[in-house]
Amino acid sequence: MNRIRVEVAAGIGRVILNRPEKRNALDRRCAEEMLEALAAFTADDAVRVITLSATGPDFCAGADLAALESLIGAGDDELRRDAESLGFLFTAIRSLPKPVVALVQGRALAGGCGLATACDIVLAHADAQFGYPEVRIGFVPAMVMTMLVRTVGEKVAAELVLTGRTIGADEALRIGLVSRVLDAATFAGDAERVVGGLAKSPQSALAATKHLLYHLDALDFDAGMKEAVATNVAARRTEAFEEGVRRFLASGKGEK
Repeated sequence: MNRIRVEVAAGIGRVILNRPEKRNALDRRCAEEMLEALAAFTADDAVRVITLSATGPDFCAGADLAALESLIGAGDDELRRDAESLGFLFTAIRSLPKPVVALVQGRALAGGCGLATACDIVLAHADAQFGYPEVRIGFVPAMVMTMLVRTVGEKVAAELVLTGRTIGADEALRIGLVSRVLDAATFAGDAERVVGGLAKSPQSALAATKHLLYHLDALDFDAGMKEAVATNVAARRTEAFEEGVRRFLASGKGEK
């Protein structure tokens, strides 16, 4: 792997974009390397939470324009394979059973902003910037819109993708594009505490919660409630739940 670095420690699997000279721009090889790393972390029982971060001042500037230029004039099959590599990555982040947390500092633009949006939780540096400027070069933020509309709603998504404007971390938080904005001076430590806290939760509970969270998208209210009941029952049968309840009661915190 030469587009990313991977690290594992204390229940946290880290995928680190490692092309600072290109502002961590995405190409097919980068997407494939990230997919490989995510698959390895999914299979590793020691990993409970996955983070996506980057070296250098920017999280990700989007697609590698030099790579896109090299495909000008290519046939539809080749163009589809290139587009699918990023689509597969976004789908994998959403569907794998472990929480994926984006740690965003600097600029997250176009596909880079989509990469952050694909994650379950986005922790933003106070100076981070987000945007979908594809229309300005005659392109379309196609795959990212699948996630963006679900995240911020139609009207907000339309304004972002049609104007292509860049927004700051505070506005991104206000519209629901990021989960939390962390102070610039303490970003690394604060992010580590959030991720470390996630890693302490039982894997069975994290996986069931994430699955239900996104599965509800395809269900109406009644069907969603039935699915929620089934998930509740399944969770009660896990060792993690039984141990957690007993530990909580033994601590005295459950007493009135």
